[in-house]
Amino acid sequence: MYLYIRAYDARDARKERQLKLKKTFSIITTALLVVVLLLAAALVGVRLFGITPYTVLSGSMEPTYHVGSLIYVKKVEPADLKVGDPLTYVIEGGTVVTHRIVDIMQDQDDPTQLRFKTKGDNNKIEDGLPVHSKNVLGKPILTIPLLGYVAHFIQTPPTSFLSIGICVVIVLLTFLPDLIDRIMGEGDAKPPGEQTCAQDMAFEGACEKPCCPDQESAPNAEDDGRPPPE
Repeated sequence: MYLYIRAYDARDARKERQLKLKKTFSIITTALLVVVLLLAAALVGVRLFGITPYTVLSGSMEPTYHVGSLIYVKKVEPADLKVGDPLTYVIEGGTVVTHRIVDIMQDQDDPTQLRFKTKGDNNKIEDGLPVHSKNVLGKPILTIPLLGYVAHFIQTPPTSFLSIGICVVIVLLTFLPDLIDRIMGEGDAKPPGEQTCAQDMAFEGACEKPCCPDQESAPNAEDDGRPPPE
């Protein structure tokens, strides 16, 4: 009985360690998966609501928008803009700029169109050319410091491919413990009540009769009623 108890105590302790390790692993992978989902929502999901994120790469709008910040720009009608509003627009070459509106005027060639004079908060002089309304991308409505560094890393090749690979690995690791348990459980499963002879022999004294027919002792003389041989 002593061996029986010791064996089951060791087995229970091993299972308890495995459960603790699995729980810790699950917590870590779940936390990483939550981070991935939040980043996906912050960088991609917001586009479903007409909001586009941009990374601040220069200090022309300090201290309003710090370098490395992520600003969220919402589309607006040029007619709804006013002096003092921050404005995100595109210039020649496809460069995206965010500066503040200091003046609004009508376009000389087309009075139905507007032009916006802009200036960076950290710049001493105004920008050279007014921004045409057709180049307006929108108005910043939110900024998150430092998140722009992450967005720039994720969205710029070749690190963008590395980021995709990391996300795939995190998703796989999240479901890996359950998959391993299922595979091992199917391999170790036995019909109820089935037990090997080796297990019974290890627990000497735990059962009153042998489990295997080939280990049953032959009947002795007292069992069959015949006198013992001389």
